[in-house]
Amino acid sequence: MDMKRAIETMEDIRLLVDTFYGKVRENPLIGPIFDSVIGDRWPVHLEKMYRFWQTVLFGEHTYYGAPFPPHAQLPVDRQHFDTWLGLWHTTLDQLFTGEKAAEAKWRGDKMAAMFLSKIDYYRSRPSTPLL
Repeated sequence: MDMKRAIETMEDIRLLVDTFYGKVRENPLIGPIFDSVIGDRWPVHLEKMYRFWQTVLFGEHTYYGAPFPPHAQLPVDRQHFDTWLGLWHTTLDQLFTGEKAAEAKWRGDKMAAMFLSKIDYYRSRPSTPLL
């Protein structure tokens, strides 16, 4: 029996974010990077991610911020983003189905491509990202 459901509530967002970041933290490639930056502030980071995805998927503007700058100086490349996306897609496929799940995958893909492009851009130039 398929227990997957549509992403419809904040509880769904929390389940998605918590499950996803649980996988991130266990991943040998990207987990140590996240843990070194976030440290003991995981609850704060998760709350920010709940608001981010609530804003992105539900159009309820609870996230205010600039998502790129905290990532600009991370020691990451395409392999890291591919790993992040693999975990994101796997988590969505494991838990959810429907239009919002497909949108979350699409938005994750676009965000990863944009972040990687911007990181590559700033690495090759002596400028700092606009905040």
